[in-house]
Amino acid sequence: MPHLLVHHKVKDFPTWKAGYDDHKHARDAAGLKELHLLQGAEDPNDVVLLFAAEDLGKMREFLGSDDLKDTMARLGVVPPPLLVELA
Repeated sequence: MPHLLVHHKVKDFPTWKAGYDDHKHARDAAGLKELHLLQGAEDPNDVVLLFAAEDLGKMREFLGSDDLKDTMARLGVVPPPLLVELA
């Protein structure tokens, strides 16, 4: 199964996390299942996520969507995020 690794900074973790949780429906629709959500040991605003991806096409469509870009900007994600597709 393919996986997606995401690494980015956020301006404020609690604010980002609340919005991230509210956006779960979009990740579900894209076939992304969260496996790990981690914060930096020295910087709680440094976020790493690992997802299992059911469908690469759906995942890529989601990653390129205006909805995701707008949501990330609204929630304080510091660009650019690192996105790594894994086998």
